[in-house]
Amino acid sequence: MNVLLVEDEPNVISLIQRGLNGSGHQVSVAMDGNSGLTMALGHSFDVIILDLMLPGRNGMELCTEFRKTNQTTPILMLTALSSTENIVSGLDSGADDYMTKPFKLSELEARLRTLLRRKALNISANNGDSILRVADLELNQNSKTVKRDAKPITLTATEFRLLEYLLRNRNKVLTRMEILENVWDIDFNLGTNVVDVYVNYLRKKINTGSSKKLIHTVFGMGYMIKESNEDTE
Repeated sequence: MNVLLVEDEPNVISLIQRGLNGSGHQVSVAMDGNSGLTMALGHSFDVIILDLMLPGRNGMELCTEFRKTNQTTPILMLTALSSTENIVSGLDSGADDYMTKPFKLSELEARLRTLLRRKALNISANNGDSILRVADLELNQNSKTVKRDAKPITLTATEFRLLEYLLRNRNKVLTRMEILENVWDIDFNLGTNVVDVYVNYLRKKINTGSSKKLIHTVFGMGYMIKESNEDTE
């Protein structure tokens, strides 16, 4: 695994380098946001580990700029900022995973392996035409586009993964834990409401201009997507 680490804390850099190098991985380091972006754009990495609070250019800005030209390289944000707002902002900027400090090296490695597996699955899925539908909502897994009543809907990468998972399990009630494990492949602190925040984001976007609700809350259980317009809340 060829890893780019964008981090300005020497102790964290040393820990990650020793751990990943010891497992046979190669780690390149940038200690500020500007050089991190230059390295990310100028070289091919399997995965990027990105701090948020960086000199020069912060992690959010770096991630947003990088995603303008690269949508496939997985990005793991590693930061001390742990509020729901920070997590949502980080994922919305284009990160694939979000991990807070302090952390265990074994968990970091597990998260990186998961991101690489997800990337491989996405590449495999894109080799064939695959469209998911419910009612007049259509998701194209190859072009990463979403339409409702033939009108395009713009989603963030996280919103797209959430909708894709719901559609793959249409008419099935999905718990918040199931969504966390399958959309993010991680277990956020259960005190956060990341799932609820993203479901609300998604609802607003796919319901705009339509009277029929597709995403439903099942009280005390979770969420489901179905064609029925009956409210299960």
